[in-house]
Amino acid sequence: EMDETYIGGKEKNKHQHKKTQGTQGRSTKTKTPVVGMRSRGGMLVAAKMDKVNSANIQTMIDKHADANATLCTDEATIYKGIEGYKQLMVNHSAGQYVNGIVHTNGIESVWALLKRGYHGVFHHFSDKHIGRYVDEFVFRLNDGNVKRSTLDRIDSIVFGFSGNRLSYKMLVLI
Repeated sequence: EMDETYIGGKEKNKHQHKKTQGTQGRSTKTKTPVVGMRSRGGMLVAAKMDKVNSANIQTMIDKHADANATLCTDEATIYKGIEGYKQLMVNHSAGQYVNGIVHTNGIESVWALLKRGYHGVFHHFSDKHIGRYVDEFVFRLNDGNVKRSTLDRIDSIVFGFSGNRLSYKMLVLI
C-alpha cells in the first residue's frame, strides 16, 4: 500500500499573517509532504519528500518494493505513471475505500498515528526535523512489536544510534 500525507497546521488555526494567501479549503502549499509504503505483512517505509511527483514516487518504489509487488494506491495522479509493477487503485473521490483486497487502510492508519502524535504529543514538527519524527514513527511501527523482548528492542535502538551523532549545534541551527 502506498499513500502520501501532508503535515502542518490547519489554515483556520494560523495567525492571519501566516495564512496561505489566495487559497480556500485545505491548502498543502505550506505543509510538508510525507510519502509511505506499507506491506500487508506490516513493514513500513516512510520519508519526507521535498516534491511529490511521479518520478520521485517511482524512485521510492524501485528502491523499496519487491519486483513482484502489487501496489495498492488511491487515484491520485502521481500514481498513474508507475511502471514495472502491478497496480490496483481505489477511488476515494467516488467514495470507494475498499474493493475486495484493494485498499490503502494500512498506510492510512500510519498517517492517523503520525498525526495523532503531531497534535497530541509533539504539537509541532519543524520542517527541518520532520524526517526525524517520521523515522521515529517508522521505527516504532517496525521494531516496536510487543512480541519482541524489551532487550531486543533496546538493542535495535542502540544499533540505530551507532554512528548517528546529533550535536546541539546541528539540532538548533538551520
